[in-house]
Amino acid sequence: MGAVADRVERALTPAVADRGLDLELVDVQPAGRRRLVRVLVDRDGGISLDEVAELSHLLSEVLDASDAMGDQPYVLEVSSPGVDRPLTLPRHWRRAKGRLVNVRGSDGATLAGRVLSSTDLDATLLTDSGERSVLLSNVALATIELEFTHVPVDRDDQVDSDAATADPTEE
Repeated sequence: MGAVADRVERALTPAVADRGLDLELVDVQPAGRRRLVRVLVDRDGGISLDEVAELSHLLSEVLDASDAMGDQPYVLEVSSPGVDRPLTLPRHWRRAKGRLVNVRGSDGATLAGRVLSSTDLDATLLTDSGERSVLLSNVALATIELEFTHVPVDRDDQVDSDAATADPTEE
């Protein structure tokens, strides 16, 4: 299915980019007599359910007008990546600003901290022992830690470090 997914990605990329979105994933799998086409899109600030629905209709039209799927019927699923998606690209780190992340280095060392900032090369995390810089090229796996409390961000879009490290059970 790799060749089909490549054709689908080439067909959909312009329409996704025209909407100011990043095409994160195209996956095509057999599903009985049909194919299941999964498309993940994202952008800074996220994407609403209404935008996903509109995009789904548009991408269906694009696929129907192209020969990317051939004659085989398909089911199209369009969504945004969940928080469990690994941080693999610099834009994923940028979008994780203010979030708590777990990082495993290529050397096996682990680190947990809140993303303060990131560039194309590294990310700065606020950890229990202070700020730490992490080279993205040395990251084997990084994931967002799901939190059930909100961490305040100041006007400069910086994480309030006192609130980020405070015990949420204390008042």
